[in-house]
Amino acid sequence: MSPRLALPLLAALLLGACATPPSPPPEPPPVVVPAPVEAPPPPPVEPAPPPAPEAPPAAVPIDPLRPEVRIDPEDQTTRIDLWMRLRGGFKLTDLEGDLVRKWEQWYAARPDYVQRMTERGGRYLFHILEELDKRGMPSELALLPFIESAYNPEAMSHAKASGMWQFVPATGRDFDLRQNVFRDDRRGVLASTRAALDYLQVLHGMFGDWQLALAAYNWGQGSVQRAQTRNQKAGLPTDYLSLRMPDETRNYLPKLQAVKNIVMRPDAFALTLPSLQNHPYFLSVPIERDIDVELAARLAALPLDEFRQLNPQMNKPVILAAGTPLLLLPYDSANTFVRALAEHRGKLASWTAWVAPKTLKPVEAARQVGMDETQLRNVNHIPSGMLVKAGSTLLVPRDAKRPLDVTEDLAHNAMLALAPDRPPLRRVSFKAGKKGDSVAAVARRYRLAPAQVAAWNDVNTQAMFKPGQAIVVMLAGSSSSAKAVRTAVAAKTAPAVVKPLRTVAKPGSTTGRRIARPAPTARTRQP
Repeated sequence: MSPRLALPLLAALLLGACATPPSPPPEPPPVVVPAPVEAPPPPPVEPAPPPAPEAPPAAVPIDPLRPEVRIDPEDQTTRIDLWMRLRGGFKLTDLEGDLVRKWEQWYAARPDYVQRMTERGGRYLFHILEELDKRGMPSELALLPFIESAYNPEAMSHAKASGMWQFVPATGRDFDLRQNVFRDDRRGVLASTRAALDYLQVLHGMFGDWQLALAAYNWGQGSVQRAQTRNQKAGLPTDYLSLRMPDETRNYLPKLQAVKNIVMRPDAFALTLPSLQNHPYFLSVPIERDIDVELAARLAALPLDEFRQLNPQMNKPVILAAGTPLLLLPYDSANTFVRALAEHRGKLASWTAWVAPKTLKPVEAARQVGMDETQLRNVNHIPSGMLVKAGSTLLVPRDAKRPLDVTEDLAHNAMLALAPDRPPLRRVSFKAGKKGDSVAAVARRYRLAPAQVAAWNDVNTQAMFKPGQAIVVMLAGSSSSAKAVRTAVAAKTAPAVVKPLRTVAKPGSTTGRRIARPAPTARTRQP
């Protein structure tokens, strides 16, 4: 066979061998499966209780000093004695002398007074120290309200100075402390502290000396400057101890030094300072709606007097959100207030503002707003015999006709202007005749009460005026009425009926008398 034919035959044999199927493998032995054993039934599973609804997150009260930080009074790092911190910032030069000893003894003899004063001051001391630290000012200045007001934010002096820093109205306005119908920021804790430290910084920059700055805070910068000028002209020193000043100012710094010495060494004076920790006593909580003062205190679970100690600037029984957007509350009370306010469903404010469209009698104003006249007078402090002038803002009940919160403009600028509900009295003076005059005769002549004539002339009702002695009476009516009296006297004729007094003088009673026109700046005294 030729090789050409042998190759195809070999390939065919190989292909045939590959196509032969293999023999099947042996079957495995049968597997015996045991009968299943019945398992005991599982114990009954009680249904899981539904998850408790998550409480809505409470709004976090704001620390007015550090709004971005929530202060936790349980944090042990805050357990530092506040008096120690205060002592560590003392920088003023110490005073010595008899006045300092006098006031040390005065405070030491009144431990109950010192206790009340320091406990009350403990509400505000942390805040004031924080402000002083931020400004780099001596910490002794935090003791100043002890001298000014015994740390009473509602204190009012005979000179109309108000608040724990004792601002008079004009100086308060100079330092942006609003004083209007609804609030007086001179009593506000945050606002008055800011203004007082601003003022003290101005005075220190003016005099370059803290003792002179403090004297000026009490006496006025103009008075201190004039005292320095007098000393300069006399060739005398112009430091604090060398100036001649009133007793109140002379005792002002010794009082402060005495309190400083007591804080430094209370044991030396047999006094005890209350325990104060180095964290805020109060936090500030925002409000967005007007709210009654009593309701706010109730929602915070605070006694009303405690609430007012932290929010003393309110002049009315309602807090206006547009003018006072923050309330100061103790830490726990702040959280209580936030939760209670969110749950409150009744109305928040019982009062709103109403602007008098024209000059009105209080009875007419009360009729227009639908309230009792006595209530209108009491809540708005309107004395009897006065008119409410056009544009005045009155506090009135909130009702369906007046449901809205007070606007920002009214909250900041509301004013109450009153006018007498009768013609003003005019001062008229004349001289007694050649034979003199009695109080009773002058009273009869002008149809006045003898007691009024006596009071205006600082005499008793039985007195006699000497010939030529000046006599003063207060006459009602216009300037034309007073002019008619003067003209009649000048003409040496008995004054005819002078409206509106309708008084008739005896013939010849005005001979030789002259009625002088009062100076335009003369102050008149009401009967």
